[in-house]
Amino acid sequence: MSNEEENIDTFLPWQPDKPYNGLPDLPPQADVETKVVLKQCIRARAAVAGLRQAAELTPNQTILINTLSLLEAGASSEIENIVTTTDRLFQHVRDETHADTATREALRYSRALFDGYHALGEHPLNTRMAEIICSRIKGVQMTVRRLPGTALRNTATHQVVYTPPEGESLLREKLANWERFMHETTDLDPLVRMAIGHYQFEAIHPFIDGNGRTGRVLNSLFLIDQDLLTLPILYLSRYINDNRSEYYRLLQRVTSDSDWESWLLYMIRGIEETARWTMDKISAICALSAHTMAYVKQELPKIYSRELVDLIFELPYCRISSVVERGIAKRQTASVYLKQLQSIGVLDEYPVASKEKLFIHPKLMQLLREDQNAFERYPGTETA
Repeated sequence: MSNEEENIDTFLPWQPDKPYNGLPDLPPQADVETKVVLKQCIRARAAVAGLRQAAELTPNQTILINTLSLLEAGASSEIENIVTTTDRLFQHVRDETHADTATREALRYSRALFDGYHALGEHPLNTRMAEIICSRIKGVQMTVRRLPGTALRNTATHQVVYTPPEGESLLREKLANWERFMHETTDLDPLVRMAIGHYQFEAIHPFIDGNGRTGRVLNSLFLIDQDLLTLPILYLSRYINDNRSEYYRLLQRVTSDSDWESWLLYMIRGIEETARWTMDKISAICALSAHTMAYVKQELPKIYSRELVDLIFELPYCRISSVVERGIAKRQTASVYLKQLQSIGVLDEYPVASKEKLFIHPKLMQLLREDQNAFERYPGTETA
């Protein structure tokens, strides 16, 4: 495409089957902070503040990072029809040797989220960070698209529903505008900025693949960057996955009708609902942890240590080598510890093809794979 043709295309209105080179720059021309949006922001900000406090009061925050980030990875991947199970993710998180393709890809998402979280102090949220995250997710080097031909289709009818902009220079210009908006438009509420920025990133569609998952990682990192959260534990992909058709419909409505309000309400309600759901899940995990601590201390006082119980919450699928690597015990003793935890019903041995035994924490896995937060208590202890 010549420069002259590209300039003409930037003035064309949106057509599903034509590259949307005229995608408007941010900020939107419309009044995005309407009264109803701001009211929703107040409720969502309160819920996020509660989630932040719940995480900060959790004695072992590693448990939250290890568990909730994997749940987010599974749900975000499922939005893209990459389907695994919660059990497979936790089973293979430390050893992918026998993992299926979908599980490996979801685990890469989890690592991308974790790596992005640790990189925040050194690198801003920008195009380069997006390329790094997408590369982690896909397992190959990903850069901004250079070739034309990308189009998004309805999965049922195969009809083209959106064709993103094309031309590397134009894409990088759009991304530079997205960066400036995310960092400099501080007069808008951060939740509004996150939702607008997410739409824009998906509309730019800078990569051949992995855009949705990269955008959802960036959502989590932006909330941390704005000091609304301190850990990447907002499990927003669960909400999007449960309301997937609305997610795509409202993205399209912004493109076709500039309907920002409906999109913003959807996303900000999702943040509120997810924050409250996650707080309840954290509360249940902490209750089970305290209950398990008391039970193990009562039944196995000779082997009890907080470090051992913390480990089986950080790694609900635990290996003997995990106990050794943590410095809790040498290999033979570590094996005894896990078998004794099995003998009192805290762990179950899980059959695997490899030589090393794998022990599952069934009560914790039930909390992680299901929405409900009740668990059956161990006998003989009154600690909740």
